[in-house]
Amino acid sequence: MRARVSDPAWVWISAVAIPLMLVLPALWNGYPLLQYDTGGYLARWYEGYLVPSRSTVFGLYLHFGQDSSFWINLGIQGLATLWILQLTLRVFGMAGPWPLATISVALVLTTALPWLTSTLLTDIFAGLSVLALFILVVHGGRISGVEKCSLFAFTAFAASTHSATLAVLLGLCCAGWIARPFLRPRIAVSGLLQGSLTLVAGAAMLLSANFALSGQLAWTPGGYGVAFGRMLQDGIVKQYLRDHCPQQKLKLCPYRDELPATADQFLWGSSVFNDLGRFKGLNDEMGLIVRRSLVEYPLRQAEAAIIATAQQLVHVGTGEGTNVWIGHTYGIIERYLPAQLKPMRAAHQQRQDIDFPAINRLHIPVALASMLAVFAIFAIAIWRRRLDDLTLLAATVSLALLGNAFVCGVISGPHDRYGARIAWVASFAALVALARRFARDDESETSLPP
Repeated sequence: MRARVSDPAWVWISAVAIPLMLVLPALWNGYPLLQYDTGGYLARWYEGYLVPSRSTVFGLYLHFGQDSSFWINLGIQGLATLWILQLTLRVFGMAGPWPLATISVALVLTTALPWLTSTLLTDIFAGLSVLALFILVVHGGRISGVEKCSLFAFTAFAASTHSATLAVLLGLCCAGWIARPFLRPRIAVSGLLQGSLTLVAGAAMLLSANFALSGQLAWTPGGYGVAFGRMLQDGIVKQYLRDHCPQQKLKLCPYRDELPATADQFLWGSSVFNDLGRFKGLNDEMGLIVRRSLVEYPLRQAEAAIIATAQQLVHVGTGEGTNVWIGHTYGIIERYLPAQLKPMRAAHQQRQDIDFPAINRLHIPVALASMLAVFAIFAIAIWRRRLDDLTLLAATVSLALLGNAFVCGVISGPHDRYGARIAWVASFAALVALARRFARDDESETSLPP
């Protein structure tokens, strides 16, 4: 009722102001924020072949907005964020401009959300897709048919932009099917089926885009290389080479004592990886080492996986890969979009004007506190055997946080970027719980006798 009688002017003000706030870093920057990986996605349209860990679907999405200097992309990201936030609040009975505006301002001021929305990268879709899947599966009966179709398409697109996002969503769907016998009144089979089909559609979308751009009906390559990098960082690769080089003629054997200490130095720095042909020259050998290492050192792999997951959970800083020299992305823009060189070079980001250490003095404590709050809400609800909408949201976000930490930490190794892209969802869930608590307190006060 409050939503119906609210001033329509405030609805329109929120609809305009919130997306602008969400892309405020880019507006201040004077150009959409770039990241080290941005150039690899952008080049997919022009180069016409597949490269490791660079989705062609996201590359096409960037190509769609390049004539606007990518401001169309940021507009889409801002509006999509507004839509998902508003829809989530609506299914929780908090429709109206004031809850949306209050929570949005809090997220803009205290989390990585506006920086994710302002960056030409897949990360913004990781967190939004978790909320979209939650609404589609749990609250499909509370939204219209058009909204269901839109959520389905959005989640499928998000899943196709990054394999880690697809893996997290797949884990959530699997958890839903496992819990379905115990949650019959709360989760419908039709909702789970629709949610699961979004992943099938996302996979089909990626395969189709790969075929259209490269002529190959294949998945985006690079999985073995990324996993190899993590095992190298944990010392497992060196152990394998020590154990097998006397018997096996591997390309890396002559360099086993010269390998870099980190995955980033090996894969993206000046290392022997370049001398041996990068992914094209070493992919088969890296795949062999990864597969055999999993079999031969299971306890060490399990220990490394637990440590990497735990480390990834607390790596939540904003701005990784943004306020550094990103020569590859600069080179791609210079080669294919020379008209955008001047505004790109004039942006604050390219002058190293963004103080992420200062920003993270707020963002990191907020992210960690929000994650603890969501885990606590979920644990207390299980202890009290309370099963309501808030419990299901806390469960979804908790599993998404753990799944993201496991997938990214174990496969790629802990990075702040992977944690920041989903930690803001925990802040949003905590704010929803806080708003609901205040609403209940207000109701109890108004119901007291005079």
